[in-house]
Amino acid sequence: MSDPTHIPVWRRLDGELTTSGQPTEDDLKALSALGVEHVINLALHTHERALPDEAGSVTALGMAYTHIPVAFDAPTEGDFNRFCAAMESMAGAKVHVHCIVNARVSAFLYRYRRDVLGMAEQLARQEMESIWQPGGIWASFIGDENAVGLPHRPGKAADSEARS
Repeated sequence: MSDPTHIPVWRRLDGELTTSGQPTEDDLKALSALGVEHVINLALHTHERALPDEAGSVTALGMAYTHIPVAFDAPTEGDFNRFCAAMESMAGAKVHVHCIVNARVSAFLYRYRRDVLGMAEQLARQEMESIWQPGGIWASFIGDENAVGLPHRPGKAADSEARS
């Protein structure tokens, strides 16, 4: 099966790791058909785009589910530590990580790939910056002190699309 690129802000990072914005019920079926074994959700269940019972929908499709609710205005080291523990417990499994627009996820994975997996900073950063360039609290969260005083900016892919 080909990647379900219709899912909002879909990204394939490697053969075992995919990310996106909020999937629909049908999108969850597509993830299951793709062979995803575990879904991690970093969004709040109270968001207007959240599914009514995502945990139930995911597990009914035979996938495992982990919810790490990350407040967009207040990501914490505890959130990141729970994320790292979840990722490490699923080593070798096909994992899909999502939030609402793939912003939280891309920042978490940037840090995870850089700090835990030892990926080169620029390589780890590319995927996040194709989605957004964090400012404020998120710049602090990822360790980009030069951007703390800046607002969030569109991703570099969005910038180039807007210019064309």
